[in-house]
Amino acid sequence: GVAVLGHVGLTPQAISVIGGFRAQGRTATRARSILDEALRLQDAGAFAIVLECIPANVAAAITDALEIPTIGIGAGGDTSGQVLVFHDLLGMLSHPHHEEFVPKFCKKYASVGIQINDGLAQFKKEVEGGVFPGKDYSPYLMSEEEEAKFDDVISEHAEKTKSKLDASDSKLGMADESEQLSLYGNK
Repeated sequence: GVAVLGHVGLTPQAISVIGGFRAQGRTATRARSILDEALRLQDAGAFAIVLECIPANVAAAITDALEIPTIGIGAGGDTSGQVLVFHDLLGMLSHPHHEEFVPKFCKKYASVGIQINDGLAQFKKEVEGGVFPGKDYSPYLMSEEEEAKFDDVISEHAEKTKSKLDASDSKLGMADESEQLSLYGNK
């Protein structure tokens, strides 16, 4: 069979339907509905269930009701385990737009996004400027003898390819002349 990890509460595919990242299960009726969804997923054979963006007491009740583990993300500390999106917890996205949308439940343990952007910009600059990789970062060499053999192989291949291209060009040239002559029915 296929291992299935269930997911209740805020589900990414529902974000556009519910109008963004919104907490779920904040009414008794909706909380009970999420509990029922979790129970159905367990009955269907899920090996565990992610509980996302729901009140801690709801997550605790679901965890107690299930026989399978729960993984919380924005669901309090009473789940079987925890998960966060590592981009969020490491502060990898440094654009101001992304800073506005880090989930409220996510604690940022580092701010590596600026260093990542700086590193990528330096890499781009060096590649475009022909500085990287350079000889220091191109350590794999052939012996002179093997390099000469390889050059011969490449030359032979280039000659064969040029010969084939010339033959194709000649055939295409003839076809073009033929098409031009008979384009309007004139032969």
